[in-house]
Amino acid sequence: MLLNPEPQTIRLSRTHALACLKLDARALNGIWTSDHWERELSDSQRICIGIAASADTLLAMACGWVVLDELQITVLGVEPEERRRGLGRTVLKRLLLDASSAGARHAILDVAEDNYGARTLYSSFGFQTVRRRDRYYRDGKDALIQSLEIQREIN
Repeated sequence: MLLNPEPQTIRLSRTHALACLKLDARALNGIWTSDHWERELSDSQRICIGIAASADTLLAMACGWVVLDELQITVLGVEPEERRRGLGRTVLKRLLLDASSAGARHAILDVAEDNYGARTLYSSFGFQTVRRRDRYYRDGKDALIQSLEIQREIN
């Protein structure tokens, strides 16, 4: 597999469904099926951002959808071997910027209570916990619902 000299931040489309499914399996233990990815990437209301290492390999991805003035972040994943290099920050920032351009003024997401890496990332953007969902995930872990007022300038 030939890698690009520099990974590229791209807008994901239906053609990236298999790459998303593969990264989902590695980074998120397969939370979504191929059908789910097809729907996510085909819906014009969704915003999906990726960092591509090659035509069929993603290093990171983030997706969400805007309803009225709120971005619902549905997924964020980073290749396990590539974590702590700023890739999650890059896709999240681009997702927030694109959502802001689409009219979003608020963002909301769910994060596992014990996912300290993700919680640190979200906190660095200003996300705050507003509620808890007990036993929300398949493994019985609790989810924290986090919210953010999207600013015009995103660091």
